[in-house]
Amino acid sequence: MLRGFSTLSVTLLLFVGFLPNGLAQKKSPPGAAAYFISPKDGETVKSPFTVRFGLKGMGVAPAGLFKENTGHHHIFIDVNQLPDLKGPIPKDSQHLHFGGGETETTLTLPEGKHTLQLLVGDLAHIPHEPPVLSEKITITVQK
Repeated sequence: MLRGFSTLSVTLLLFVGFLPNGLAQKKSPPGAAAYFISPKDGETVKSPFTVRFGLKGMGVAPAGLFKENTGHHHIFIDVNQLPDLKGPIPKDSQHLHFGGGETETTLTLPEGKHTLQLLVGDLAHIPHEPPVLSEKITITVQK
């Protein structure tokens, strides 16, 4: 053990040391786009409902795996202000991570209007430059 460093600190130093370009933002390829397959903008759904999402111009890869021109999806639910697009994407009930490379999920939301938006993150959940961000869609949830 290195004197003055915790096990976590040493692990992080090793992890960052082996990442290409450290934790710097990865470039997104021209024309890359995240999009919703379903539901569609303006659609009315019954909760719970399935959300399917896609990625054009890039590949999907799980968090922690570096492969050029890949990333994984994050869904923002009712987010009015985007997080810092130069740092890791938050993880909470409004910022859902799909770090396993998933391209669909089931959501349970309360009745009413909701917005959904996708943002692709790299192996460390950091958005690419420029960000691969979908259009924001609005759905209405009925019970």
